[in-house]
Amino acid sequence: MDLQEPRAILFDLDDTIIAHGTAGDKCWRELCDRFAPLIGGIDAVRLMEAIDEARNWYWDDPERHRRERLNLVIARRELVTLAFSNLGIDDTDIAFQLADAYSTEREEGVTLFPGAIDTLKHFLNQGVKLALVSNGSSEFQRKKIERFNLEPYFDCITIEGEFGAGKPDERVLLHTIEKLGAVAGDAWMVGDILEWDVAGAQKVGIYGIWVDWKGEVLPESTAIRPDRIVNNISELI
Repeated sequence: MDLQEPRAILFDLDDTIIAHGTAGDKCWRELCDRFAPLIGGIDAVRLMEAIDEARNWYWDDPERHRRERLNLVIARRELVTLAFSNLGIDDTDIAFQLADAYSTEREEGVTLFPGAIDTLKHFLNQGVKLALVSNGSSEFQRKKIERFNLEPYFDCITIEGEFGAGKPDERVLLHTIEKLGAVAGDAWMVGDILEWDVAGAQKVGIYGIWVDWKGEVLPESTAIRPDRIVNNISELI
């Protein structure tokens, strides 16, 4: 599609407006350093490797991802318990303490991307309708929205745990577009996940803009072709 000035923009939240992924990796490392001494015979590096292996396996299944992201506290307990099991450790109490510490401290560690608020203000001043479209539970996503006072910038907020479906389900995007009083061909969807934010949007005629916040460039293995690629949403101005 030829990118044109939008009447409406749908923004993802995590790793689009707020830096969520970088906070997560840092938090896991710090917790492994703290908890490894409580576990006999395991150092922090090996514990981190086991958690990474468990995370990759746990979240790699699309159906499990869709189901368990709606209750991250339980999901994180399950994956840390799996990591412990793979290490031959039988200590549910410590596993749950580590997982719960992550759930608390990771959310405290997230920050806004530089220029994110200025970008939202810019488009509002241009008369563009804005929506926030986020997968995940209402509890976790609303806390972040409230913490950074994001609600005033959006005409519509669609959260998976409240709506009953998440991206890339076309019902989510079509519902949001309708709430904005826009049509698909006049709208952008901006987000960091190619399958959810770009391919899902393009399927219903919305321009898909990929936020490559890691600077990884488009994977050769993907057939998805974003209408535009940015490293930070401030580049949209």
